Amino acid sequence: MNFLRGVMGGQSAGPQHTEAETIQKLCDRVASSTLLDDRRNAVRALKSLSKKYRLEVGIQAMEHLIHVLQTDRSDSEIIGYALDTLFNIISNDEEDEVDDLEEENSTRQSEDLGSQFTEIFIKQQENVTLLLSLLEDFDFHVRWPGVKLLTSLLKHLGPQVQQIILVSPMGVSRLMDLLADSREVIRNDGVLLLQALTRSNGAIQKIVAFENAFERLLDIITEEGNSDGGIVVEDCLILLQNLLKNNNSNQNFFKEGSYIQRMKPWFEVGDENSGWSAQKVTNLHLMLQLIRVLVSPTNPPGATSSCQKAMFQCGLLQQLCTILMATGIPADILTETINTVSEVIRGCQVNQDYFASVNAPSNPPRPAIVVLLMSMVNERQPFVLRCAVLYCFQCFLYKNQKGQGEIVSTLLPSTIDATGNSVSAGQLLCGGLFSTDSLSNWCAAVALAHALQENATQKEQLLRVQLATSIGNPPVSLLQQCTNILSQGSKIQTRVGLLMLLCTWLSNCPIAVTHFLHNSANVPFLTGQIAENLGEEEQLVQGLCALLLGITIYFNDNSLENYMKEKLKQLIEKRIGKENFIEKLGFISKHELYSRASQKPQPNFPSPEYMIFDHEFTKLVKELEGVITKAIYKSSEEDKKEEEEKKTLEQHDSIVGHYKNMIREQDLQLEELKQQISTLKCQNEQLQTAVTQQVSQIQQHKDQYNLLKVQLGKDNQHQGSHNDGAQMNGIQPEEIGRLREEIEELKSNQELLRSQLAEKDSLIEKLKSSQTSPDTNEATASARDSENIAELKQELATLKSQLNSKSVEITKLQTEKQELLHKTEAFAQSVPVSGESEAAIAAKTTDVEGRLSALLQETKELKNEIKALSEERASIKEQLDSSNSTIVILQNEKNQLEVNIKDSKKEQDDLLVLLADQDQKILSLKDKLKGLGHPEEEEDELESIDQDDEDDEDEDDDKSQGDN
Repeated sequence: MNFLRGVMGGQSAGPQHTEAETIQKLCDRVASSTLLDDRRNAVRALKSLSKKYRLEVGIQAMEHLIHVLQTDRSDSEIIGYALDTLFNIISNDEEDEVDDLEEENSTRQSEDLGSQFTEIFIKQQENVTLLLSLLEDFDFHVRWPGVKLLTSLLKHLGPQVQQIILVSPMGVSRLMDLLADSREVIRNDGVLLLQALTRSNGAIQKIVAFENAFERLLDIITEEGNSDGGIVVEDCLILLQNLLKNNNSNQNFFKEGSYIQRMKPWFEVGDENSGWSAQKVTNLHLMLQLIRVLVSPTNPPGATSSCQKAMFQCGLLQQLCTILMATGIPADILTETINTVSEVIRGCQVNQDYFASVNAPSNPPRPAIVVLLMSMVNERQPFVLRCAVLYCFQCFLYKNQKGQGEIVSTLLPSTIDATGNSVSAGQLLCGGLFSTDSLSNWCAAVALAHALQENATQKEQLLRVQLATSIGNPPVSLLQQCTNILSQGSKIQTRVGLLMLLCTWLSNCPIAVTHFLHNSANVPFLTGQIAENLGEEEQLVQGLCALLLGITIYFNDNSLENYMKEKLKQLIEKRIGKENFIEKLGFISKHELYSRASQKPQPNFPSPEYMIFDHEFTKLVKELEGVITKAIYKSSEEDKKEEEEKKTLEQHDSIVGHYKNMIREQDLQLEELKQQISTLKCQNEQLQTAVTQQVSQIQQHKDQYNLLKVQLGKDNQHQGSHNDGAQMNGIQPEEIGRLREEIEELKSNQELLRSQLAEKDSLIEKLKSSQTSPDTNEATASARDSENIAELKQELATLKSQLNSKSVEITKLQTEKQELLHKTEAFAQSVPVSGESEAAIAAKTTDVEGRLSALLQETKELKNEIKALSEERASIKEQLDSSNSTIVILQNEKNQLEVNIKDSKKEQDDLLVLLADQDQKILSLKDKLKGLGHPEEEEDELESIDQDDEDDEDEDDDKSQGDN
């Protein structure tokens, strides 16, 4: 407060004495007046004075205004005036026109006043809580000035106000309701409030995100027209950046909520030569920056990778590539799009492969990479655009050995287009590497170094590249050409780029080191550069030469006798000195631009003069500086021990690699087996589900069947006993008729069998009559025939016994049928009178159904037995045919024997005795047949049984009528 009074006293154009008295009187009226109208008028007057006399009103009236907010909440008008007055006191808005010097002094003084008044206001945390509660009022004159006042407080003392809101119950949730306000002015100012609230506070950012802020903000952007929207879209995008930048939790929530997919329509701009307003450019720039926030290299690798995959799957990367290849795009948007695509594909193999397949809409079509490289090596293009293309090329090759191989292959003799119709990426890089533009030299060298990064195979392949320097001269290797340019004393930027390329190329590649040392001029050049005492500008080149020479020592395989490790170290000690060499090597990491390049992968330089170091090269320097220093001070014995250790480690690594491959193969097999198991489990679950469904369907059918059965039973109860052929307890009249037809069929089958038996009897009689010849030879034949006849008779007896048993079964079946019919009728008559329970009826029904099913089963068995009898009948016919053939043979023999009949009378007597015995057996067989019964008697018996059954039915009907 004393500070404020001092400021007031120091003002050159302070208020007159009357105005100060007026403010004091108004404050007294606000504090002492009992009428609400008087207090309201006084606060209105203070509001009108608060802009011009900000200091005096703030000193005298702030306490009274806060008291009004606490006591007069029922009157929205006075609350609105009080909030507006406080906003005028705390905010830094200046409306008076002053010159530049006065404006600067006034702005500084205004900021100090705003911070001091804010500190006074938030000293009592209840004031901020009170302001949050006032924001719940839907009245426009209360909510809008409340939003503006809270935003002003956050601008002056953001961290303190954020902490108060954070500990306030439901503080953030109340502010989130502003985004849903139907009044656009409040909603838009609510976005500005949340911008100030979420700035640099991770806890509040998480709360706001989980209060559905992403959904609401994206809806507002869509309603406003995406990139074609106004300042509101810009504010929403800034708020989204606040929520997502450096906040891994919110980034994951944004991705998991499928909000990345909703960003695709933002970039549907197409080919437009006009219509790029300044606001649209700003909006699209912020949208691209928002994508870069999600895939920034500084994010955790897992989070970045998942966002990259999501952007490819939803088509966002494809949309960005469309903008990249479109015409009429503003330069700054094109540059930012290239940077965005760079980070979307960086380290993601799928996205890198897609980017490699993108072609520019030219005739003939060219790969997008080639078109971009053409811009990079073109000195007429803007500097920021060339830096963006270089970053895109670096990101395309980052952890992409496939892409590295494709770039290097365009330089090899076998793949160069002999016609010269198309330009390849490798040719563009070589052209830039040896052009007169130092910036193109540096960019091409760094780009080519990234094609070799951590890829020993491509380092060896690049040794095969041959360059034609001039007509008539033999081709020179690319490695030799680089050293030739170094020795020619070109610009520092060119030499730095070439030295970075050579250091990257030779590191971890002994074959490249051997090729480099094979040129006898290279080592003297390097030692000469290091040993000279040059100015500060050349110190960086000396450091890089020292690094390159150290690489030739550390990665030397001692294959060249003149340039073995020990000899090179002796040369350094003799020509340079070890201490001086180490000092020159340290110039690299001590350079002012080294630390700047090591911070971020993106080559972001204010001007071409600052483009010296590459980010990946700073990692290489950090890795090699220490080991080279140790290698310089090591003795030959230590080198030998180190080489032996390296060989041992290489053998160990090969063994470990072998086992890793085995483990990898086993893992693949395990994965396949797991997939098979999961497939089988899925099939098993499907089958179990199908079985369960079938069981449930069967149960439903059973329930439906039982329900229908009960319903049909109730219907039969109402029909009475006069309807004998109606449905009863699940027995259909059709089924009874079918049973009767089957019984009739059995009777006809029985008659057929009896007729067959009669035919067999006649055959036997014929056989007997044919056996009357008295000679001995005929007797012998008749004896054999009698044996056959005996067997035939035995089979006939068996057949008759089976027939009798079937007849008994048929009789029993008819009896059971009659009993079933009687019981059915008795049951139908007894239901209305007896009044049995439904359970008893169901039991009887079940019993009757069981007997009926048994009857059907027995009928089926009887059919099977009849079929078997038919088969036996066919076999008997076959036997009778064989007997007839035997009789014919016997008759022929008898004719032959009649000639000798007179000479065999004694044998004739014996034959007569045998025939008599045979006649006796035939008579006994006939008696047995008579005992089994004749067909007429069987039919009469069945008819008598049917007649008895009908009599029984008539008696039952009489009894039921007598009961009624």
